[in-house]
Amino acid sequence: MSVFISKDKELCVDQQTSRMADFGLYEYQEEVVQRALRGENIIIWLPTGGGKTRAAVYVAKKHLENNPGAKVAVLVNKVHLVDQHYNNEFNPYLGSDYSLVSISGDCDQKDFFGCEVKNSDLVICTAQILENALTNQEEGKHVELSQFTLLIIDECHHTHKEGVYNKIMARYVAQKLKGERRLPQILGLTASPGTGGAKSIKGAVEHVLQICANLDSVIVSSKVYAPELKKKVPRPRKRFDIVDRRPQDPFGDHLKFMMQFIHDFMALGPEFPVREFGTQEYEADVVILEKKGVTDRNRLLAQCALHLRQYNDALLINDTVRMVDAFRVLESYYSTKSSTAMDGTDFFLLGLYQENEVELRKLSGDARFENPKMGKLQNTLLEQFVQGGHSRGILFSKTRKSICCLYDWVSNNPALQRAGIRAAILTGAGNGINYMTQNEQKDTIRNFRLGSLNLLISTSVAEEGLDIPECNLVVRYGLLTNEIAQQQASGRARASDSVYSVVAQAGGREVRRELLNECLEDLTGRAIGEVQRMEPRDFQMKITDLQTEALLTRQLAEQLKLKKRSRFNAATVQLSCRGCFLPVALGHDIKVIENAHHVNINPDFERYYKTGGQPALKTFEDWEPGRVISCAACGRVKDWPRQLTSLIFRV
Repeated sequence: MSVFISKDKELCVDQQTSRMADFGLYEYQEEVVQRALRGENIIIWLPTGGGKTRAAVYVAKKHLENNPGAKVAVLVNKVHLVDQHYNNEFNPYLGSDYSLVSISGDCDQKDFFGCEVKNSDLVICTAQILENALTNQEEGKHVELSQFTLLIIDECHHTHKEGVYNKIMARYVAQKLKGERRLPQILGLTASPGTGGAKSIKGAVEHVLQICANLDSVIVSSKVYAPELKKKVPRPRKRFDIVDRRPQDPFGDHLKFMMQFIHDFMALGPEFPVREFGTQEYEADVVILEKKGVTDRNRLLAQCALHLRQYNDALLINDTVRMVDAFRVLESYYSTKSSTAMDGTDFFLLGLYQENEVELRKLSGDARFENPKMGKLQNTLLEQFVQGGHSRGILFSKTRKSICCLYDWVSNNPALQRAGIRAAILTGAGNGINYMTQNEQKDTIRNFRLGSLNLLISTSVAEEGLDIPECNLVVRYGLLTNEIAQQQASGRARASDSVYSVVAQAGGREVRRELLNECLEDLTGRAIGEVQRMEPRDFQMKITDLQTEALLTRQLAEQLKLKKRSRFNAATVQLSCRGCFLPVALGHDIKVIENAHHVNINPDFERYYKTGGQPALKTFEDWEPGRVISCAACGRVKDWPRQLTSLIFRV
């Protein structure tokens, strides 16, 4: 495997080992970094809380010490991890001796990334920043992989398919196969590579080998000091808190009656079979229906599909949290529909809701038919928090809507408030009412660490990467995820005698998925073991074969992509409003900014939209955010996509 290491100084592992204790490494961490200290490309496989990042800091420190002119890049897959790694890990240990810089899409340094790399010893950035710099040929912005001597890739199990990590490593592998020698050493970090969807040992081994090939690395884990690792990172006590199905659900039944009424109005015919209302599968069906309606310019089909999705969302919320939460979702959706109705389809859909609104409100307030999972969740939380004043927990749920509903429930639940539960929401950073800014994320986690908060109600953002204190309770509520997410969530419960609870309905898919994930977790471990036992020669041959195959596949895919792009002239591509099908732009009106953002630059475009509030968008190099926009013709309440948000050119 290709790596450039200065020949002036060779790594002396024996001398370094005596210094590791001073650095604060455990013996299992010392064990897993040995091959990296010898300059090999490796993936460190340690569980959540095992100290992968600290081990990487030590490798970076020794790499900089022993290789004059060395340059390190630390890549992360989420913006909030840039500052976290800089402030909590790398700067405290390396900042006094080396020049460090942290760069994300929210800072100005990204515009001169090449210069920052040239003037720094270690750069921490999102992978997309590096990918942009690799493709941008402008002076001061462009970089080459050969400028780095060590590439640290956090959460490296994402190095697959079309992910940005894999795009970067595809360049690396292509250069390696051409015989390029001046390539950086690779250090990947992961809590689990997973099985890639495989359910057999053969398939799981192939997946692990593919990850190794993508990262051009071997995978290492603790063997000699595994008992120490197990003691340092104990597994929580897992339990299933199961509830019986609702004996009756008149609120849900009424929603299904209304949905069937809409289907009858659509008169789809047998070529469009309907799957069970209130499921993810049905949601996928209505998404396809809406797309077909838009493609065929069939407004009846498109609008009915949009409304059906809202009803399906309400059913999913009814199954997850309270009936009143589900009702509020519909109430909010229809609150502005009367002012935007434009044809018979709109009046039918609006009238159907208005005719049933009083009955839905009444049913949603009937405590006899409330979701039994809420009672079980309450008991689970009380059991842990009543025991003492120092409990700390994370409640995971699937969607931003559901965690907002859960937060409202916790905040207004007298029993939970008497138990001293102080909750807050933690979601991913982004734009919109249910997102958080990076500063809000930092404040929430800081308050959780200090103890002013003791329960985080979170989406998957808290499963991976975030520096969150040890918890003695992790609850997974209404979640269907893979084995990687399950292991990461479980790893958050690191306090002694901690509990990992799965609150679910008897016979539900959550329990089946959780049990399957346990099997897949074991399968992952066995697959890694088989890969580690391979003869080095056989391993290298397999890796090279996989890399060559992947390179040929990418080249073919790129040819097909170019062929597809050339099918239509930009001037002939028409963009229309999804609500009323009014043509509003042509393909040649769209400009790509920073190789990622598609923006309409035609000044005549303003005739077709009306402006709303200020969007929470970053400022680009030559552009600044304007206003959120929506269709001026149909008054579509749902904003047009962010790609069409108005931007103002700075002159």
